[in-house]
Amino acid sequence: MIKSATVRARIEPKLKSEVEELFKELGLSVTDAINIFYRQVKLMHGLPFSVRIPNAETLEAIRKADKGEDLVYCDSAEDMFEKLGI
Repeated sequence: MIKSATVRARIEPKLKSEVEELFKELGLSVTDAINIFYRQVKLMHGLPFSVRIPNAETLEAIRKADKGEDLVYCDSAEDMFEKLGI
């Protein structure tokens, strides 16, 4: 199939740079990533992920994780399951 349609979007420069670096680590071009996203939207008949505003508890957990606070380290999957009580 001939690829001739163009997608244009304005993106924050820092976000663009950070995400493009992740794509590079994954061996993807921006075009590859956009094509994957579009195909997933088509397959799922909607966004391929949940779009929600986190509640206060989740926001606090994210804030703490970003600061490196209250993190739990595990030596293995078994150690993690034990700490989780599973």
